[in-house]
Amino acid sequence: MDQKPHSPKRWLLALGVSALATVSFSTANAGTAAAPKNPVVDAADWKANTIAPVTNPIFFEDPVIRSEIRPIFVYHTIDNNFITGGGHATLYALQLRYALTDRFALIATQDGHFDIDSPGLDVDGWMDLAAGFKYALIDDAAHQFILTPGLTFHIPTGDREVFQGRGGGEFNPFVSFSKGYGDFHITGNLGLRIPVTSNEQNLMAHYSLMLDYYTCRWFIPFVSANFWTNLNDGNNIGLRSNGYDVINFGANNVNGVTQGTLGFGFRSRVVSNVDLGFAYEIAVARPYGLTNNRLTVDMCIRF
Repeated sequence: MDQKPHSPKRWLLALGVSALATVSFSTANAGTAAAPKNPVVDAADWKANTIAPVTNPIFFEDPVIRSEIRPIFVYHTIDNNFITGGGHATLYALQLRYALTDRFALIATQDGHFDIDSPGLDVDGWMDLAAGFKYALIDDAAHQFILTPGLTFHIPTGDREVFQGRGGGEFNPFVSFSKGYGDFHITGNLGLRIPVTSNEQNLMAHYSLMLDYYTCRWFIPFVSANFWTNLNDGNNIGLRSNGYDVINFGANNVNGVTQGTLGFGFRSRVVSNVDLGFAYEIAVARPYGLTNNRLTVDMCIRF
C-alpha cells in the first residue's frame, strides 16, 4: 500500500520513539531508587489513586489532567452474524496527552493501524487522526470530585479500505467526571459524535461508566460499561448496526439502535509513573454487529 503524503505513520513513529525513551528512563531510575511508596499514604491529592479507563480508549476520556504517552493494543473478535461472517480485527495505536496547566490539556486520542481479517473482508490500513483538548471545570479535592468537558475532532486522514478517511470529519464534544469515596472511584463520560457529512457517517451518542477500587499499586480492579446510540441514518452502507468506537459506517438502517459492551479488568502501577492496563469486554446489546468480544492492553506512561 502506498504511503500517503501526510500519513499518520510519521506521527505514530515519532511518538513511539518518545514512549520508548520514557520507558527506558523510568526503568533506569527504578533500578537505582527505592521502590515507589504507597500513594494512599503519601499522596495529598486523591486523584493519584484514580486510573485512566482501559475500555473504549478513543472516547472514554479520563477527567484527570495528566501528561502521558499511551500505547494501546486491541484484539477484537467479530460476531459471526455480522456481514463479514465473523473473523477478527487488531488495532495498534498510540495516544498523547499534554497538560499545559493543572486544568487544561491537549489530547491526541486516535491514530494507529487497523487490520480486519475475516471470511468476507481482509483489509488493513491507517486510522483517522483525532485531537483536541479538555479542561477541568470543577476540581474539588475536598469532595473528591472532578468534572472535565472537552472536544476532539476526527480528521479524515485514514485509509478508506478500513472505513477511515470518509466524510468531512467528526466532532466529539464530551464531558467526563470522577467521584472518589476513599479508595473506590466512579468515573463516567458522556459525548456526541457529530459528523460534518451526515450522509457519510452517523450521528451517535456515547456514554461510559467505570467502577474501580485501589486495593494496592499492583492490582486496581475495575468493571466498565460502554454504549453507543445511533441518532440518524446515513446512506453509506446497508447495515442495521454500527462500528462501536473504531468505525462510523454511515449505516442506512441504524436510527435508534443502541449497541454496547460490558467489561472488566485491572491496572497495575509497575513503577511510579507507568500503569499497565488489561481489559476484556463482551457485546451485550443486539444487534452485536462488528463486536463479539475484545481484549485491550495498554500502558500509561506519565511525565
